[in-house]
Amino acid sequence: MIPNVLSIAGIDPSGGAGLFADLKTFSALGAYGTGVVVALTAQNTRGVTGVQAVPLPFIGQQIDTLFADVRIDSLKLGMLGTAEIAGTVATALRRHAARRIVVDPVMVAKSGHHLLAPDAVETLRREILPLAEILTPNLPEAAVLLESEAPRSVAEMRLAARALRQLGPRYVLLKGGHLEGPESIDLFDDGVNQVELPAARIATKNTHGTGCTLSAAIAALLPQHPSPLEAVRAAKSYLTHAIAASGELDVGTGHGPVHHFHALWKTSS
Repeated sequence: MIPNVLSIAGIDPSGGAGLFADLKTFSALGAYGTGVVVALTAQNTRGVTGVQAVPLPFIGQQIDTLFADVRIDSLKLGMLGTAEIAGTVATALRRHAARRIVVDPVMVAKSGHHLLAPDAVETLRREILPLAEILTPNLPEAAVLLESEAPRSVAEMRLAARALRQLGPRYVLLKGGHLEGPESIDLFDDGVNQVELPAARIATKNTHGTGCTLSAAIAALLPQHPSPLEAVRAAKSYLTHAIAASGELDVGTGHGPVHHFHALWKTSS
């Protein structure tokens, strides 16, 4: 059965991040994509010039109307923006007993533009993280969630991942891309075991939306794999290939997008 997967996130008009990128990822990985829009951005590969939140009642209405009709097998939460939006989304998801939730705590765009209001962090901790099956922060996001310094080594990542689990998620995938070295090492923590997931570091500026794409890939693959760890491994492999093939695209002059359909589109000879 083809899984129905939901993204609750913001819109990036350039298509490299946010809901549009999530829908591409779902489609590339054999899932039927659905979406709830919580915010609009004016954005391209060089930066974000504006953010417009969707009215709270309409966010709740989108979620309620979708769940009233469509079976949702898994979902991801991306950019939520404000404490009020995070609270509205959490309340609606609890109302519908939503399950298999992947939380990407989107806080800062690649351009450096802040996408989460400072007063929303506590709401994220209190309302959203306990709903998560898998939490996927990068190192700066982990530092904000833990109110600590960002991990500077894999050993410190192990401590941070275990601390993040205490905030409520069942599993944590702590992304180590901000560390230096020839490999980018992520750490998967299930509360008992911690598994290092290395990947070759690819020299490219086309990294716009990598976090969105990875979390969306995990959500798409969770219903298709026997364990969360296997879904995460497959999602990382997909993202690695999407980054490696990003040079086949010509989108913008800043941080370009990854190639979501690298395995499906034929390149010109």
